[in-house]
Amino acid sequence: MTDSINLSLSSDEIEMIVDALEADLEGYVEAAKEARGNNNREDVTTFTEAATRIQTLMSKLQDLVEE
Repeated sequence: MTDSINLSLSSDEIEMIVDALEADLEGYVEAAKEARGNNNREDVTTFTEAATRIQTLMSKLQDLVEE
């Protein structure tokens, strides 16, 4: 996914997206913990990667709100 799009959002809308991403992030972190407990390395990798990507996106969005 290297295509980019331009999108106009209000600060409130960005904060709503960040809140939704935080909930999603928590789910992936918990899933990674469970997978680790079940010794399922493939799922640990998948869920950890997803959590990292969500965290990166959240940081980008939070930077926009803080400007």
